[in-house]
Amino acid sequence: MKNSMIAWVLLLCILVLPLGDLLSQCPMCRATAESNLANGGTEGQGLNNGILYMLGMPYVLIGTIAFLWWKNRRGDEEAEPLQNLN
Repeated sequence: MKNSMIAWVLLLCILVLPLGDLLSQCPMCRATAESNLANGGTEGQGLNNGILYMLGMPYVLIGTIAFLWWKNRRGDEEAEPLQNLN
């Protein structure tokens, strides 16, 4: 229990600490995309598609893990009554 709690805290720190650097880049991307679109470029649309792609990936990963967990758990519950018959 204690080792898993330490692992979760360490993982949380690894994921949260670099957020300051990531958030500081948002104004730069926005300014670049706006200037590109103003000059007739299409890179801003590609940037928007990339943002949507990155936004959807956590939901896909969590959904896949939840589905696999649900499927494996359901299989264990169906096998349990057969073991009680012996």
